[in-house]
Amino acid sequence: MERKSREESINLASEILGYIESEKLTLDEKKKIVADSVDNFSNYVTKAILAHRKSVSNDFSVVEWEDEAAVFRDTMGDEYIDCLGGYGVYLLGHRHPKVVSAVQAQLNRYALHSQEMVDPLRGYLSKLLAYITPGDLQHSYLVNCGTEANEMALKLARLATGKKCFISTEKGFHGKTMFSLSASGKSTFREPYHPLVPGFQHVPYGDADAVEQAIRMLIATGETVAGVIVEPIQGEGGINIPPDNYLPRLREICDKYECLMIVDEVQTGMGRTGTMFGVDHWGVVPDIMTLGKALGGGVMPIAAMVAKKKWWKKMEENPFLLGSSTFGGNPLCCAGAIAGISAILEENIPQIAKEKGDYFMKHLHEMQKRYPDVLVDVRGKGLLIGMEFATNELGFTLAKQLFTKKILVGGTINNATVIRLEPPAVMTYEQIDYVLTCIEEGIAQLSKERAVSHSS
Repeated sequence: MERKSREESINLASEILGYIESEKLTLDEKKKIVADSVDNFSNYVTKAILAHRKSVSNDFSVVEWEDEAAVFRDTMGDEYIDCLGGYGVYLLGHRHPKVVSAVQAQLNRYALHSQEMVDPLRGYLSKLLAYITPGDLQHSYLVNCGTEANEMALKLARLATGKKCFISTEKGFHGKTMFSLSASGKSTFREPYHPLVPGFQHVPYGDADAVEQAIRMLIATGETVAGVIVEPIQGEGGINIPPDNYLPRLREICDKYECLMIVDEVQTGMGRTGTMFGVDHWGVVPDIMTLGKALGGGVMPIAAMVAKKKWWKKMEENPFLLGSSTFGGNPLCCAGAIAGISAILEENIPQIAKEKGDYFMKHLHEMQKRYPDVLVDVRGKGLLIGMEFATNELGFTLAKQLFTKKILVGGTINNATVIRLEPPAVMTYEQIDYVLTCIEEGIAQLSKERAVSHSS
């Protein structure tokens, strides 16, 4: 399209701000926002997003507009129960009052840092992270999202050890920037960008012996190994839980071969799995931990790399060697993260996630026993739950059915064989029961249709 005039641009901006600042929209305004949203995504974002992510029912009249607790509402006021939880963002729910209050208070003071003066909230948040993370993790590097945190972790491992290669896992997911993508183990995301960053060797997830074998072979052929990067529980890979000896063995292997254990807690951290961090299930302390998603309290976008002091020496020589993020650790995001951590601790969110997760899992396991032809497996910890279906089509059909009943769930990206349930911990048991009832109704219908199809 051709560049528009200054006046036309001002008029468009004013129209949009009118919607944002309006306390109540007219019916015509609501309809226009819906129509504009479809047109804007088609022409100015990416049309494919409409089909892939914004509405699993292909009903483009659903445009999200408001949210609170465990629900969001569309422009027409229809309410949806959020069992997707922003793929882990909304552990505290939508717009938790304590987090919103802290961000608003900081916004009334100042929003972004000067880049030159010392900004106190970055230091306070880093200290708080040192308080709550396992073992002797101490120094934080604050960024904007999970893939950035993993980029920093991988760079720090090379910087601190002087070594080059990494071991990562099949089906692992660490982000889509080039270094993080190189660590990820899903061909769908990797193939379009070859050649990726060299020095990564992938092994099966959950197999500690394969990790040790890969390290031994690299060393035997003259390579050096900087670290092993792993998720405590694979999220995007399909909610895969490792054997109980896996992470402890990785800790031993990393110590034996003097390489760093990097644990990606972007999705599992902050209480999602029923403990404060995923590694807490196995009592393991990594050398480097990455955090994101729920770290911002469901209000602000922030992520972090947290590392042991012993690996921080090069950073003391040049604090900008890893990077110099313009917005990383900004006051608004730090305020949200500090308030989010406070709420997680005060409300004992990890325990709530465990109890509600156990409740979900109990009923889902019963469904799996009743309908094994449709629901192949149920697995998870806390409120990170995977429902594995016999086929991708069955999972996708159930997701669409649930959407028509005002429930939002998520598959793994580009795949619905495993449906993820990552609801907010603030979801009520009444809401959980409604979700479970709708899931069972959908699975029962799919099982019945499958039986008829096979008999004919």
